[in-house]
Order: sequence, then structure tokens, then C-alpha cells
Amino acid sequence: MYVCICRQITEDQIRDLCRDSGATSFAEVRNQLGVSLDCGKCGNHARSVLREYHQSATFDPTLATAIAV
Repeated sequence: MYVCICRQITEDQIRDLCRDSGATSFAEVRNQLGVSLDCGKCGNHARSVLREYHQSATFDPTLATAIAV
């Protein structure tokens, strides 16, 4: 789904950026992809995608490592 119509940025592109470059902040997403630099209407949606990505990564059992107690 498109997040930014002005720059043709999709949700998948934001997720890929987070995964591949480790982007954790909206400023990083904006600087790398140009989201919210034109009309600005996409800012909230881009923030939501970023937040959802990191929340799901936090709870993704495939990313967790077991610690012996």
C-alpha cells in the first residue's frame, strides 16, 4: 500500500529500510526515503508503519534468542 503518493513510497519500502539499514526513527525514514518532504500528509501513516514494524520485530519469536537460566 502506498504511504507517500508524492514520492511513490510504499509500506514495504519503509519496512525494508528498517530491516536492511536498521532505521528506528521517523527522521531516518524521512531522510532515506523522502517521506513527508512534499505535502506532509503521509507523515502519520509512515510513523505508524515504522512503529508497527518495530513492535512486531520486538515480539517476533524468530528473532528471539534463548538464554539458559
